[in-house]
Order: sequence, then structure tokens, then C-alpha cells
Amino acid sequence: MKRIVIFASGSGTNAENIIEHFQSSGLAKVIQVLSNKKDAKVLEKAERLGVTNSSFNKSDLHDSKVIYNLMLDLKPDLIVLAGFLLKFPEDVISIFPNKIINVHPALLPKYGGKGMYGSNVHKAVVVNKEIESGITIHYVNEHYDEGNIIFQAKTKIESIDTFSDVAAKIHLLEQKHFPLVIEQLLN
Repeated sequence: MKRIVIFASGSGTNAENIIEHFQSSGLAKVIQVLSNKKDAKVLEKAERLGVTNSSFNKSDLHDSKVIYNLMLDLKPDLIVLAGFLLKFPEDVISIFPNKIINVHPALLPKYGGKGMYGSNVHKAVVVNKEIESGITIHYVNEHYDEGNIIFQAKTKIESIDTFSDVAAKIHLLEQKHFPLVIEQLLN
């Protein structure tokens, strides 16, 4: 069975969806959920779903070898960033090339880069009067949102849509496509 590790920083709706998707699959299992915030709701959701979970600090991610060594021990087949807001460490990227993916709430290369996450992206889409937006699932490299694109899905943006409306449309795309793309990558 393939092994998935999820990194998340917030509420964990995508992580929860991925865990539930693979609980009934013989293909893969989420073996660990990690968060850089000790009070992140994603940890509660993982706990409720019976998935090992823990938090870490920024030093564990970048300055020490805590996360690096943990990934070596866990030997994941895929590392999934699902609403993870920190830059991923290059030493981990180097030992798991093309094994770390992220979902971005826009059609990259538009609205990518440092600081472009969540409502910041959706507000920019509305302010710039975009007629469409979407999600991009991509490999993680040493630069924010610049890894090779694996998959994109689009949704129409109406002129009356608020950034909350855009966020809801994007969330539906993430919920529908993210687990399926993970499944395809692991097959």
C-alpha cells in the first residue's frame, strides 16, 4: 500500500477529504498529518479519522533536521501540501524529487508566489475582474508555485461574484479533483 503524508496549516478540509477518499481504497493510506500550527483544526480532523498527527515549529522545518529525518523514517510515496503556508525545505525536496505536490487556488502562473494564498488570491481575482479562475495541482520545487503543473481545473467567475463566492467555487474544485489526481499519481 502506498504511503501519503499531508502537511497543512489550517482547517484541513482538503486533508480530511483526502484521508476519507483513501480510507476505502486499497491503493494508499494517509499515514501522517503534520501542521506548523499546534492549534490547527486539521490536527483534530486527522485525530478523529484515526490518522497519526503532530505539529512542529518553523525551526523543525528549516533549521534542524527534524522534518527531514521524519520523512526519511516515514518513507512516503507522496507528500501532499494541502493548505500548507510555509515554504517547503529544499533538503526534503531534494530527497523526494517529484514526490511532493501542492494545490494552489488559482490558475498558475497567475496569482502565484509568496503571499498568494487563500483569500489573498480570491480577492486579487475579483479586483482584477477575471472571468475564470481555478485550481492548479503542481510539483513542489524550491520556489513558491513554480513547480511543473500536473493538473488544472477551471471555473467561471461572474461579475457579481465576491471573493467569498470565488473561494466557494475553488473549494468545490479542490474537493472534487485533488484526491483523484493523487490517486492517478500513485497508480
